[in-house]
Amino acid sequence: MAGATFDASTQSSVVNGVPHQPGNYRFALIALTSLFFMWGFLTCLNDILIPYLKNMFDLSYTQAMLVQFCFFGAYFIVSIPAGNLVGKIGYQKGIVTGLIIACIGCLLFYPSASLASYDMFLFAFFVLASGITILQVSANPYVSTLGPASTASSRLTMTQAFNSLGTTVAPFFGSWLILSTIEHPDSVTELDQAIATLTVAEQASTVQLPYLILAAALFLLATVFMFLKLPLLGKKDPNKSHQTDSDSGSAWRYPHLVLGAVGIFVYVGAEVGIGSFLINFLTQDDIGGLTESQAAKYIAYYFGGAMVGRFIGALVMQKINAGKVLAFNAVFACLLVATAIFSQGTTAMWALLLVGLCNSIMFPTIFSLALQDLKQYTSQGSGILCLAIVGGAVVPLLQGMLADSFGIQFAFVLPLLCYGFIGYYGLIGCNAKRPNESI
Repeated sequence: MAGATFDASTQSSVVNGVPHQPGNYRFALIALTSLFFMWGFLTCLNDILIPYLKNMFDLSYTQAMLVQFCFFGAYFIVSIPAGNLVGKIGYQKGIVTGLIIACIGCLLFYPSASLASYDMFLFAFFVLASGITILQVSANPYVSTLGPASTASSRLTMTQAFNSLGTTVAPFFGSWLILSTIEHPDSVTELDQAIATLTVAEQASTVQLPYLILAAALFLLATVFMFLKLPLLGKKDPNKSHQTDSDSGSAWRYPHLVLGAVGIFVYVGAEVGIGSFLINFLTQDDIGGLTESQAAKYIAYYFGGAMVGRFIGALVMQKINAGKVLAFNAVFACLLVATAIFSQGTTAMWALLLVGLCNSIMFPTIFSLALQDLKQYTSQGSGILCLAIVGGAVVPLLQGMLADSFGIQFAFVLPLLCYGFIGYYGLIGCNAKRPNESI
């Protein structure tokens, strides 16, 4: 297997940022794509559950956005400890640990549903996201180091395409199982009436089977990755531990990393904010007039666009500078969001759905651009970037407050501003001067 070709010297050179030949890592990259698919699938299910829980517990938009606040808040709390953990045990064991914790999070949905407790649901989301955070900290830099630095953006974009495949499939899974208690209502009013006829416990129980299935899948993946022969990367070199321990904040001295962290913050916030409000947006009479079960399936177009765009972007960035591609997508996203804000009907509906195509290359491109030239601080930088994913907790909550005060459509002004910053990072921020250091 691929792991048989790696020795200690190979591991050390990767940790210190020395690029490798890509041909040796094909099997490892194929194995890692399954992780990207799974956490994309799990994350997208939140968009199905938010309107469902909103109706079930009679929540405001702000209260409903606590789902994303708890889910992505886990990134803020867990990312740096996860980076330290991965530095001690390596990428592969970090992946196994993340899968097991995510499995426990899925299992917690069962008692949450049995007790019909919104607070317990929020705790289950937090535990699930904690496991996914460890997966992110392990898998993203793993993919970045498995090959030449010059194609890191393209390589990470390709694996992220399978993340988008998970987010494309999830809406159908969620609509089929989680919304299966509703007998094909013809309007939003009929849907609300149908939900109202069920007890809270009956409504909550519909999420038990999907998350039991997901828990089993995560446990199976953890078992597989426990025995796979993969490159043993990610551990800090003990011979250089005194350098990093005495200067633990060194990664923060790289301006392109700091700006990249802001970019990750606003990108995840914008993507999650739009996805979280899509169902409610599409059910409005002056936009799509769809029922919630119908609108849930349209989320697949939003994330499906991201999947297609990532496959295209992986090829395009082999020839075109990644920063320029990022800026182009951000500008186009701004135009689409503005169209969704100031128009109505199918124009507004499809403008917002097409933003997914622009999102396609943003996360992996920002991530890989921000990690460039960090050398032995790559693990710390990865932890910082994953910390910034907390934008998915903050921006949707603020967007919920705007929606409660001014309506859903106006609330999309916030994602519009986020994409504006991403355009700046692609053109200018990613090229910020690196500090001169002797390693």
